[in-house]
Amino acid sequence: MPKTTTRSKAKSNTAKPKSTATLSLVDQDVPIEEFWLEYKKTGSKALRNGLIEYYLDIVKYTAERMHMRLPGEVDVEDLMSAGLFGLMDAIDAFDLERGVKFETYCAQRIRGAIFDELRAMDWVPRLVRSRTAKVDRARKALEMELGRKPTDAEISRRLSVNESEYQKLSKDSKPIGVVSLNRKWFETDSSKDIREIDVIGDAKQENPLSELQRQDLKLLITKGLSRAERLIIILYYYEEMTMKEIGITLDLSESRVSQMHSSILARLKAQMQHRAKEF
Repeated sequence: MPKTTTRSKAKSNTAKPKSTATLSLVDQDVPIEEFWLEYKKTGSKALRNGLIEYYLDIVKYTAERMHMRLPGEVDVEDLMSAGLFGLMDAIDAFDLERGVKFETYCAQRIRGAIFDELRAMDWVPRLVRSRTAKVDRARKALEMELGRKPTDAEISRRLSVNESEYQKLSKDSKPIGVVSLNRKWFETDSSKDIREIDVIGDAKQENPLSELQRQDLKLLITKGLSRAERLIIILYYYEEMTMKEIGITLDLSESRVSQMHSSILARLKAQMQHRAKEF
């Protein structure tokens, strides 16, 4: 059997990149710089795909970090897809002669591509978002300086705009919000989280019709009463204070408050019976 010459052995162990068809970045014996040099020289698609695969973890890491600060309805896979296009652009535009690490360069391109995707997903115009951020920054700065909620006049002075311009800024910074019905409402101990679609009724908001009826009823029953009588009705039925607490507030005895309360109810009952025919 013929022996392998020393020359042939040296040739087989050379770390020079193989042909573009069989090139793999998994081979740790070959420095990544050599693949870059070969790609810039030949523009091989196989080399380009290999570089994309090699730096794919940066895309995944960046997308997952950004996804942590976004609403639940934003899919991390969409961010990774956008970041992948950013990586491809970074590979095509990277200049080896600048002496910059590719990891540092591509991270910015990947983040930029993801931000572009998020802006495309956002229904609110970019100018409105910019104005919203501008007003919010001024408001928060004044809150820290004054230790209280700033007035509109103070915010407009901070922004160096007149009243009409501030009103326009304030209006533009309050766009109507859109909420995904798949957004997580709150976490549970089970594997299934409660979503917005599961709790369509918003218990945190008051019913405007009930509030208007409550105000109308308040005006109706206190009409024609003296100041002390109105206070007794409001404090007892709306503020849920006791007769004793009302007496202390109005500087009256508890028995006097109770007597006035009974007299008021009798008068109100007579008024309601008189007005019943109106309904």
